[in-house]
Amino acid sequence: MVLYLSVALIAAFVLWGLLSPASLGAAASAGVAFTTASFGWYYLLAVLTFLLFCGYLALSRYGSVKLGRDEDEPEFSTASWFAMLFSAGMGIGLVFWGVAEPVSHFLKPPGGLTPESPEAARAALKYSFFHWGLHPWAIYSVVALSIAYFSFRRGEPTLISRTFRPLLGNRVEGPIGQVIDVLAILATVFGVAASLGFGAIQINSGLNSAFGLPVGVASQLAIIGVVTVLYMLSASTGLNKGIQLLSNTNVVLAGLLMAAVFVLGPTVFLLDTFTTSVGGYVQDLINLSTRLTPFTGDTWVGGWTIFYWAWWIAWAPFVGLFIARVSRGRTIKEFVTGVLLVPALVSFLWFTVFGGSALRQELQGDVAIAEATQKDVSTALFALFDTLPLGGGLAILATLLISSFFITSADSATYVLGMQSSRGNPNPSTPVKLIWGVLQALIAAALLLSGGLAGLQSASVLAALPFSAVMLGMCWSLHRALSEEFPRHPAPRPEQAPKQDAA
Repeated sequence: MVLYLSVALIAAFVLWGLLSPASLGAAASAGVAFTTASFGWYYLLAVLTFLLFCGYLALSRYGSVKLGRDEDEPEFSTASWFAMLFSAGMGIGLVFWGVAEPVSHFLKPPGGLTPESPEAARAALKYSFFHWGLHPWAIYSVVALSIAYFSFRRGEPTLISRTFRPLLGNRVEGPIGQVIDVLAILATVFGVAASLGFGAIQINSGLNSAFGLPVGVASQLAIIGVVTVLYMLSASTGLNKGIQLLSNTNVVLAGLLMAAVFVLGPTVFLLDTFTTSVGGYVQDLINLSTRLTPFTGDTWVGGWTIFYWAWWIAWAPFVGLFIARVSRGRTIKEFVTGVLLVPALVSFLWFTVFGGSALRQELQGDVAIAEATQKDVSTALFALFDTLPLGGGLAILATLLISSFFITSADSATYVLGMQSSRGNPNPSTPVKLIWGVLQALIAAALLLSGGLAGLQSASVLAALPFSAVMLGMCWSLHRALSEEFPRHPAPRPEQAPKQDAA
């Protein structure tokens, strides 16, 4: 039922987007405007709650609890674990926004700062750190912890709905549980499809920079078609082959690209910038987490922070389930520390190297990157490469990295969607994964046709709202399960009766 209902709803959406893209675009824009205006406060408080909840679990008496049986050991090495969760959790987004977001904030900073000033540059990196730091990984951690605990320690099927057993009892196996699983699937599909659309747009820009491929929807649809074939081939090989290999490849390519820009760019400036930006981020973390502008009517928070929080929530069922699958045998404290701190640190380094290099060029009077960003954000990264030695080689390497991230994200998503629509089967059948692979590609195509970049953003914001309520319920359910298994004051064991003399 979950599979059939999910496929039917998504197929209806695809038909709407393909037959009447203008109508879909108008409806999505209206829905996003209402959601950001009416639920912005809710998104901010919900995501802050997720971050505080993860910190509480790691530092509490539950931190030593294993995500599995007490004797379980991790299935993957720490290096492969980091590679897989990072590739699935950020991937295309980091490459797409690494230059474009800081430069966008630099040109139109929040809080009344003077555009294109040193203060705007500092704020640009601080807000980029905020959007890609601890908060998104806390969102992923809530879903991953819940799934891992209930699946590996309690023996439940790997389904979002089964994490609610402490609250709903056996009703998780009925219609209520099916609705929860359908909501998780819909959020996953639209969140991943948006990222695939971003990836197609930027691959198009990279191929245009390197080989002159025309930029347009036709090229982007062709790219989606080619990459769809590649990630479905990878999906048929299984978790331990295709995804692990791709994830490790992603880390190597990303490391090479970041190291090259670090060395070829303003190295000392970047080191100073990293230190200053991390300090500003840590000092203003709570203020950033609750920042709205009800008195000024500024739409910056809705256009950036609310969009990002919704995007991460839409990705949470997919990334959370995937991270849970590769995290068996780790303690809650080890999990939270690894999933929150290490990827956030890598994100800070990434934005410092790419965004910092671009901002340095702007502050020195070279406005080419800013002009490219204003014209088309997908070209910002390649505009930076044009200012560096070996820029053509960097553009080709970046395009390969985007393609590899594209394939990994889609491959991981088909695996998770197949598992969720197959009653939690940890090894979903290849036909089911292929169905989801095709549907993801079709939704990405429909979103591109109906609104381009704005349409991709709209899908994430709308899909995230109902699932965010599911995530708050997951926090409550997980805490109840942990407190039941490990009560603060366990009942004393009855004293053993003295043995009687045989005589």
